[in-house]
Amino acid sequence: MSALMEIWHAIQAVVSSADYYTLGIAVVIILAAGFLLEGLNSIFNVTLVSLIVFVLAKFGLALATGHHVDPEAELTSFWTSFVDLKMLTLVAYLVTFGVLIALVNAVRSIFR
Repeated sequence: MSALMEIWHAIQAVVSSADYYTLGIAVVIILAAGFLLEGLNSIFNVTLVSLIVFVLAKFGLALATGHHVDPEAELTSFWTSFVDLKMLTLVAYLVTFGVLIALVNAVRSIFR
């Protein structure tokens, strides 16, 4: 039970620590993935692909906002952040994206 509570707290930390741009990107990707998902048999694959798209979109946002002018330095920064990422945070992202994509797919299938 304590492991579930740790995952739940990690999910809350991921959602509450994000800025509005990040949440907006995540919502758009989750909605698109939920509508493109044919059935729940491929939820894991769609979740992984949507997380990869999310990271690429965040990279594009960082380049577009001009925090780092040098794309190579920004890519190195992203890679360093990924290497330092705790596994619990990655599980929190996977669970959050997977559950929300499945929820969007379920709502879509009800109104189909």
